[in-house]
Amino acid sequence: MTLPKTMKAMVTMGHGDVDQMVLHTDWPRPDPKADEVLIRVGACGLNNTDVNTRSGWYSKTVTDATTGGAFEKVGEDDPTWGGAPLTFPRIQGADVCGEIVAVGPGVDAARIGERVITDGWLRAADAPNDMNKTGYFGSERDGGFAKYTTTPSRNALAIQSDLSDAELATFSCSYSTAEGMLTRAQVTATDTVLIPGASGGVGGALVQLAKRRGARVIAMASDAKHAGVETLGPDMILPRAPDDLRTALGAEKITVVADVVGGSYWPTLIDILERGGRYTCSGAIAGPLVDLDLRIFYLRDLTFTGSTVITPEVMPNLVRYIENGDIKPALSATYPLEELREAQIAFIAKEHAGNIVVTP
Repeated sequence: MTLPKTMKAMVTMGHGDVDQMVLHTDWPRPDPKADEVLIRVGACGLNNTDVNTRSGWYSKTVTDATTGGAFEKVGEDDPTWGGAPLTFPRIQGADVCGEIVAVGPGVDAARIGERVITDGWLRAADAPNDMNKTGYFGSERDGGFAKYTTTPSRNALAIQSDLSDAELATFSCSYSTAEGMLTRAQVTATDTVLIPGASGGVGGALVQLAKRRGARVIAMASDAKHAGVETLGPDMILPRAPDDLRTALGAEKITVVADVVGGSYWPTLIDILERGGRYTCSGAIAGPLVDLDLRIFYLRDLTFTGSTVITPEVMPNLVRYIENGDIKPALSATYPLEELREAQIAFIAKEHAGNIVVTP
């Protein structure tokens, strides 16, 4: 197979607003190194990590909600998810679905032609469970907002599915994040899980994956997005931020809150947890700084778990769930790569319920 030497790519040139993403039509196509594969990208999902990394929101100098725009001050030492500076220019995008078209030394050539989705967590081969030795696809190395991308062979997971490339590109980040949260919180069929922001990519994944575990699920979303959330199968849907959450819940007893929202409503979520309840978090799109009454925390024997780096088995398990039809994509919109800026603006404005995908 003869491959082009250059490719179309949307390249992030530095931290800041969406104008930092620049389209190139003749960017050098990468070659797979040892133990790597070259993937022709069919589609790549958009997620909060892309937006927050580009804007520098992860820096402790930023205290605002996720805006997707430039911030007045971004710390030079901690502007990314891992707390270390990012090398620019960088091709972002972690959620790739595509086809392996070439392999590097040490990879079986029989993999060429495989349809794959990517595991975004770049682990040390000799220490896959060491969180301190992990990077992220589209952050610590170039990702999928391009026609071609390379990744370690172990991070390209073969998949057999009738779903489209765009549909499969919704799973990697959102669903692995959600499964990681539920795993950390040890959610089982005995739990009732409250999910703020259920209309988003991770929120919708939380609904489906918590239901898969047999839990009772209560979703929270703006009224305009209830119809979309309902298709995911929650047991109850509430407004985005009820004035009296306890009354809105009625007799429901919340044992787990699975949250990617944070913000000013956060104390209300903690206040309705049952004794011995668990709070698990993997985001703070409404604001990272919250008020915590430590008396509620310790007198109710609550457990808080942060969730970022997932365990190695999560993505292979998700592939199995997809192939078995246990979970379904929540694809809301598809944009051409040339319109990635517009896609991010729509994503930030929450114009769509579910996931947004770009195609090269």
